[in-house]
Amino acid sequence: MFNLERWQEIFEAIAKNKLRTFLTGISVASGIFILVILLGVGKGLQNGIAKQFERDADGIIEVWSGTTTKEYKGMNPGRQIQFRNSDYDISIQKFDNQLDKKASTYNFWDGLISHGKESGNYQYRGVYPDYGVIENVTIIEGRFINANDLKNTEKVAVIGLKIKQDIFKDKEALGEEITINNINFKVIGVFTDPAGEREETRAYLPITTTQQAYGGGDKISNLFYILNKKATYEEALAASTKFSTELNQLLKSKNIVAPDDDSAISVHNSIQDAKQFYDLNLYIRLFFWWVGICTIIAGVVGVSNIMLIIVKERTKEIGIRKALGASPLSIIGMILQESIFITSISGFVGLLMSLLLLEFVGPQVKSDYFLNPSVDFGVALTTLVLLVLAGAIAGFFPAYRAAKIKPIVALKDE
Repeated sequence: MFNLERWQEIFEAIAKNKLRTFLTGISVASGIFILVILLGVGKGLQNGIAKQFERDADGIIEVWSGTTTKEYKGMNPGRQIQFRNSDYDISIQKFDNQLDKKASTYNFWDGLISHGKESGNYQYRGVYPDYGVIENVTIIEGRFINANDLKNTEKVAVIGLKIKQDIFKDKEALGEEITINNINFKVIGVFTDPAGEREETRAYLPITTTQQAYGGGDKISNLFYILNKKATYEEALAASTKFSTELNQLLKSKNIVAPDDDSAISVHNSIQDAKQFYDLNLYIRLFFWWVGICTIIAGVVGVSNIMLIIVKERTKEIGIRKALGASPLSIIGMILQESIFITSISGFVGLLMSLLLLEFVGPQVKSDYFLNPSVDFGVALTTLVLLVLAGAIAGFFPAYRAAKIKPIVALKDE
């Protein structure tokens, strides 16, 4: 029930100790402010790093070759491992029932691409049809490489939006011919990539055409796989880890590489990267919560101290109240109400200031690994609950002490 007299007493007590109440309120407000800002920063880091994972489809397992560093079965170290179509074929034969998408590529990092009077140096790759999904490209015009292109070794190309803008300007690109290192290709598609402009400076060709046109024979550069979906993240992680290990062993055995020579053949599992990212993000958020709560506790201690002082100053008044029949519960309620009021108002101000800062300053921060710092409704609600709880804790011990005061002792207090 609303008690006007009690609220009048609270405001009178605050008015008598303006500076003390203000400084105490600042400590609580700063605690909530720091907590929310830290949580917002944590969310910004999470968003930024998650954005980096968007550049490719989820759960990619990529394989590339290097140079041997160990002698094995009579083969000297320093041998360059070259993947070939047979490496890709043998992996598909063994693991096909586990795979959702698969592809190999034959890469060229610097090719002269021209159309008419316009030209530039860009990457180009021979790929399989599934590579578009693996690379997470979005076709905005035309189509991607398909099985018929591979079967018939078609001279067709899918170009990135950046290449289209550089080479074709405002003209239509579909159906036009481009020259890639003196060989003509017909543009059948234009794509964008969530990773941005760097990924859009590529041209994708049928891998069979690329190998034949540029003297690659049966050479390939990288292998890519996406496993079938699993019900849970833990199942997906276990399946991908098992697959990566078995694939590594298969390719090392085929290419006569020592089982522990990771420089010769490397397998990268993005699901394991995702786990490390989420674990790191969890630790960051827990640390931020810990720092923020410790700051709030410091503010709560300040509120508790001021309430102890108030109880001490009002000892005689409390004694008179109890002598007139006030129950211990009403005394506790009086002190708790004042403590919760001071804490809640101060904390709400800190919460409001932090949300405003995140709203207006957050979008101005530009970084690849920091994006849109914010605090969702659930976190804001949690901080409000923390405010009320903190106020109750801050006032409980002084209130309990006030309730234990004996009227006769209180009336003798000076």
